[in-house]
Amino acid sequence: MSYSNTSSLSAPLGLLLLRVGLGVVFLMHGLQKINEWTIDGTASNFQQMGIPSPEIAATMAAYAELAGGIALIVGLLSRIAGLVLAVDMFGAIYFAHGSHGFFSSGGGYEFPLVLALASLAVFLLGPGRFAIAGGLENRRGWGIFA
Repeated sequence: MSYSNTSSLSAPLGLLLLRVGLGVVFLMHGLQKINEWTIDGTASNFQQMGIPSPEIAATMAAYAELAGGIALIVGLLSRIAGLVLAVDMFGAIYFAHGSHGFFSSGGGYEFPLVLALASLAVFLLGPGRFAIAGGLENRRGWGIFA
């Protein structure tokens, strides 16, 4: 079986699935921090975990996940969103999940690691053809919006 004969749509469709799936996960987690737990409740949890400046961190995490999720879904500012969300997840690993081992069933860093690496993939690869900014990526001066 040869993988070199794949359709020219394979990579763009793969990026679309990655971007939208990842965006939905982050959007929902951002909404959860804002609406269900509230920023104050999230900050209280962050304080218990020893996260510095928990009020600021909770606000930044919630809105980064909300806005970053939307950016990934529509494919606008995807690279920036990917980088910000990767930093957000590496912070979650460092402050909240790292000491609980690998597996997510025990509160470990398995899930945030997957989210961080997928976010880095979007940062490195860009949004792909099927994105609002897909046509802007290769235009001089417009790549930041991809």
